[in-house]
Amino acid sequence: MAGNDWINSYLEAILDVDPGINDAKSSLLLRERGRFSPTRYFVEEVITGFDETDLHRSWLRAAAMRSTQERNTRLENMCWRIWNLARRKKQLEGEEAQWKAKRHLERERGRKEATADMSEDLSEGEKGDVPGDLSAHGGSFRGRMPRISSVDVMENWANQHREKKLYIVLISLHGLIRGENMELGRDSDTGGQVKYVVELARALGTMPGVYRVDLLTRQVSAPDVDWSYGEPTEMLNLISSENSTGDLGESSGAYIIRIPFGPKDKYIRKELLWPYIPEFVDGALGHIMQMSKVLGEQIGGGNPVWPVAIHGHYADAGDSAALLSGALNVPLVFTGHSLGRDKLEQLMKQGRQSREEINATYKIMRRIEAEELTLDASEIIITSTKQEIEEQWRLYDGFDPVLERKLRARIKRGVSCHGRFMPRTVVIPPGMEFHHITPHDGDSDGEEEKNKDHPASPNQPIWSEIMRFFSNPRKPMILALARPDPKKNITALVKAFGECRPLRDLGNLTLIMGNRDDIDQMSGTNASYLLSIIKLVDKYDLYGQVAYPKHHKQSDVPDIYRLAAKTKGVFINPAFIEPFGLTLIEAAAYGLPIVATKNGGPVDIHRVLDNGLLVDPHDQQSIADALLKLVSDKQLWARCRQNGLRNIHLFSWPEHCKTYLARIACCKSRQPQWQNNEGGFQNSESDSPGDSLRDIQDLSLNLKLSLDGEKIGSGNLDNSLDNEDNAVDGKNKLENAVMTLSKGAIRGLWKDGDKERGGDNTSGSKFPSLRRRKYIFVIAVDCDTTSDFLEILKMVVDVANVNSAGLIGFILSTAMTISEINSLLNSGGLNPLDFDAFICNSGSNLYYPSSSSDSGLPFVLDLDYHSQIEYRWGGDGLRKTLVRWAISVNDKNGQGKIVDEDEPGSSSYCFALKVKDLSLIPPVNELRKLMRIQALRCHVIYCQQGAKINVIPVLASRSQALRYLNVRWGTELSNIVVFTGECGDTDYEGLLGGLHKTVVLKGVGSSSLKLHANRNYPLEDVMPFDNPNLVQAGGCNAKDIKDSLEKLGILKG
Repeated sequence: MAGNDWINSYLEAILDVDPGINDAKSSLLLRERGRFSPTRYFVEEVITGFDETDLHRSWLRAAAMRSTQERNTRLENMCWRIWNLARRKKQLEGEEAQWKAKRHLERERGRKEATADMSEDLSEGEKGDVPGDLSAHGGSFRGRMPRISSVDVMENWANQHREKKLYIVLISLHGLIRGENMELGRDSDTGGQVKYVVELARALGTMPGVYRVDLLTRQVSAPDVDWSYGEPTEMLNLISSENSTGDLGESSGAYIIRIPFGPKDKYIRKELLWPYIPEFVDGALGHIMQMSKVLGEQIGGGNPVWPVAIHGHYADAGDSAALLSGALNVPLVFTGHSLGRDKLEQLMKQGRQSREEINATYKIMRRIEAEELTLDASEIIITSTKQEIEEQWRLYDGFDPVLERKLRARIKRGVSCHGRFMPRTVVIPPGMEFHHITPHDGDSDGEEEKNKDHPASPNQPIWSEIMRFFSNPRKPMILALARPDPKKNITALVKAFGECRPLRDLGNLTLIMGNRDDIDQMSGTNASYLLSIIKLVDKYDLYGQVAYPKHHKQSDVPDIYRLAAKTKGVFINPAFIEPFGLTLIEAAAYGLPIVATKNGGPVDIHRVLDNGLLVDPHDQQSIADALLKLVSDKQLWARCRQNGLRNIHLFSWPEHCKTYLARIACCKSRQPQWQNNEGGFQNSESDSPGDSLRDIQDLSLNLKLSLDGEKIGSGNLDNSLDNEDNAVDGKNKLENAVMTLSKGAIRGLWKDGDKERGGDNTSGSKFPSLRRRKYIFVIAVDCDTTSDFLEILKMVVDVANVNSAGLIGFILSTAMTISEINSLLNSGGLNPLDFDAFICNSGSNLYYPSSSSDSGLPFVLDLDYHSQIEYRWGGDGLRKTLVRWAISVNDKNGQGKIVDEDEPGSSSYCFALKVKDLSLIPPVNELRKLMRIQALRCHVIYCQQGAKINVIPVLASRSQALRYLNVRWGTELSNIVVFTGECGDTDYEGLLGGLHKTVVLKGVGSSSLKLHANRNYPLEDVMPFDNPNLVQAGGCNAKDIKDSLEKLGILKG
């Protein structure tokens, strides 16, 4: 394998030691080799897949030893060490093969069950991919934009939408992001993705119909990074475009918005960001809400302007975007850039680490779960190539190309998909800015380029740095630009060049392999690989024909391309697999023909540009032949050059953005539901009670919602009111807010069979009023028994009432139904009207207290919340699959009804199952996987210590319900305190992070640990242990709770 050529030398040294070979004490392998070649075996069979830097160092030390006997003994021992590594690799390969076989059977079984449910005859439509632009969200596709298939059509579409004023949010969390002087290559997190998202934001900002683009990332104020990464806002300089409308507003344009989250004053790698994702989501939510209000005042006629889409980049941002999409009810778009399952597969092939070891290093299972959630919630998955869809996304439980085609066929024919959904995958290659590029005139040998931004001159510093390597610098240059990584396959290129005498006579080879001061200071893998390349240069005596400069700046790259084009050279990318190949597009823009690997993205690029040749990266002769053909055949060279220049505009950012916006226009328009009042509610004073709250914030009123029938006089208002008139005015605004809420809450009719009827509260006397709230206490403790829960509930209420009576509101957050909560409160002598809200059924239902109700229960249901979480809800199709699963579990165990449907515990948006014995059913991640394989998008929660399973909409949860209240009512998350136990239901982790404060009650919920026993990733990977907003109570009593609240600054000591 590349990177291990050094092993040849010490193996051959062993064979050259005659005494060691003939000695009876020598290894059995060497004594009984006969015709068998140990060198060949170790190098070609054993070493493959390994790149052991420590072995290399050991070899160097052993080779330097003076004692021949000791040196030979150590070298032979190293051979056995490698053999042991190979044996371990085969063991891991066997385990991986078993896992793949199991996964294949699960997918086939799930596909058959899904197909059986979708029983209509669609044999013709389901045979293959169906043309047309169909959105796979299961709704009607009438009225949506047809497929954009030509430049002219896209131009017409852009002109038609020039008057639109869209707000788009992009998210890219890791790495260091700024608009100018990007530090690409500074570390593994600051690479091509950083450049991509910045240029995408900048390009979208110039498009007609786009008013504002926000690129959200992490604010980093660390001493080891530049101060600019700590600036909250950075406006991106927009490049002038013919598409620009010139109608710029006060807040228009493209911006980098840096949200603070995670450890302060510390820059951390992306694998360590997972515990702080909820904190980012809450901060981003606050920014978007504020910006929507600002844009509403500027371009929305006073109504908030919500994002038309939220676009996540990479798994961490996809996870964040999914939560934001659910909280705001706006479409989600996702670009993976690189995918966790593909990386896991590549690491497993190396055979050096088990799954557990890989996860410990890369937190890979948390990343994969984030990508699965993003698949569940996304409207569109954007990829750069078809290869990414066919070979990478198909590795995921939530994506099946075969099932996707069937669903798209059914949607086109208007046939029910039985609650199944699949995101639409779209190939949109990354763009480039070509406005500053003037390709060198290849027909004028030696003529200087005419480019005002980059004046060409033989005295360009990088030109001199490269040409000093060559004995004849006028020969065509074969250019490769890649870091010294075995995956880039540079050694095969050097071998191909060195072994082809005609190619050496006709051209020079230039290798731009990053920057280095000292090879010994490079990372082990890169240093070893670079040494292999240099040794090959020496082996083939390529001095005077190969250049490998130590340094170059990012601004030098265009000049390097120009130099290669000036000499009528060729650009080559010989990587084993290239996900996309942006350098191929850059080279084509400067007039360079290409030779590229046939594996991955270059296939799609070549299909569009037709400006070179594709090769097998494992075939050195194929590489040499392709290079020789382009260098020697001037007509072919000129034709490839012209084809590239003629078609390169198809990879420009404007073309990318036109396709991008066209796809977004195909998404079903969604936004917070209470903004769309119907009928007689359109003339209400305020579309959202949150508007009323925000209006009176200028009066320094700290007023929060309490939805009950109690009348509160002006005397109970905050002391910051200057006079009674202000108090009355504030009260009127709040009453109007309640009026709007109640109208929204009662809108619509209950579905037949709903187990949690709340009644049609249409009477004005039943509108709840509001109370002043400084803090909101959320009791989300998952106790072992209801009596324990009731005891803790009363304890928290008593602590709050004793210390801040009337200033603190209460929300119950639980897996119980509203009927069970009502019975619990009655048994404890608690009045439901003393609470502000009830989050029930694990977050699928949201109730407010009401002094009068036709249902017999003192609650009113928020139907707008249902309208928001019903996205991709599987309905009856999901219920049938769950019932079938329960039957299969019962049949397998043969012990009666281990799992049974819980009809009293179910509602329209929660399917509940009763569990008799948790140990006899699969873990929660297995049930989630089963649902995803069948394209059923839902959130599976094991709750009540394993006695119950709640299956709710995919974007519903107890934590998401709190974010919904934050968006709707304008509550401050920093004034919310969540009480949890040390463990809880399987949605427990979502309650811990974020901007709200958390009190963890010691010793509570420990029996729920068994629910987390078979997690895909450890709970520790997502626990924000260093979060200053999280405090663990010393015990579970009133004094410990009071002490914890004092530590958080809620109560005064």
